[in-house]
Amino acid sequence: MEKRRYGRTRNMSTVAVFGAACLAQLDQPRADEAIQKMINAGVNQIDIAPSYGQAEARMGPWMPDIRENFFLGCKTTERSKAGAVKEFGESLERLQTDHFDLYQLHAVTTMEELDQCTAPGGALEGVIEMRKQGLTDFIGITGHGMDAPKVFIEALSRFDFDSVLFPLYPALLADESYRQDALKLLDLCEEKDVGVMTIKSVAKEPWGEREHSYQTWYVPFDNQNDIQESINFVLSHKLTYICTPGDTRLLDQVFKACENFEPMRTEQQQALIKERAHFDLIF
Repeated sequence: MEKRRYGRTRNMSTVAVFGAACLAQLDQPRADEAIQKMINAGVNQIDIAPSYGQAEARMGPWMPDIRENFFLGCKTTERSKAGAVKEFGESLERLQTDHFDLYQLHAVTTMEELDQCTAPGGALEGVIEMRKQGLTDFIGITGHGMDAPKVFIEALSRFDFDSVLFPLYPALLADESYRQDALKLLDLCEEKDVGVMTIKSVAKEPWGEREHSYQTWYVPFDNQNDIQESINFVLSHKLTYICTPGDTRLLDQVFKACENFEPMRTEQQQALIKERAHFDLIF
């Protein structure tokens, strides 16, 4: 699987990052199977958070043996300094590790939430303190929704974040406003040498009134050809990595697509955007 330099972290990360949200509702034996799949695929970066159900508890028993082989990124949804510091320590304990490579302000979806995080006494102050203590090497920010790129452009003007995480998939870029902001953000990240992780790469459309047949909160593409096109599309954008979706049944297909990644020419990307523009957006 291809590796790319994850911004100024200088970590050579596999283009597939293991999204540990897929472990949220699993018992330990099934979680063990998914983690072993990740290892077998050669993935070397993990994305995890205390808000992902049982994920930290399921991953924890593995960490003493595999920690040195992975770039480990965790997150907080707390907005205060005290809350972030507390959650940081709890995650270290559950994951049985003494430090994170990356710690992120999580699910910052609006300017109001960004204000909360970056205000005096906000979560960012707490994470900076943890970095000063040597408990994390890098600091990032993540978010969902239609304003994510715009929020992160502003965030990068307030603090020198080392990484961002935001949604990117073909139908989403059919929205002109989102596309312009996303491309502007990618340019800014290239200029500042910021790592870029993307989510929702295999998203198709919202569930609506349908019964959920996957643990993802959107309907995913589950045909290998469609997944391959989706992965090719996202990884063809500069700096990008794929955070694997939140259902273990999709892991093999996504890993295979990442292993078989072939860059898409601009006209191919535009054609796929047009082809999938009729799908309702998941936000």
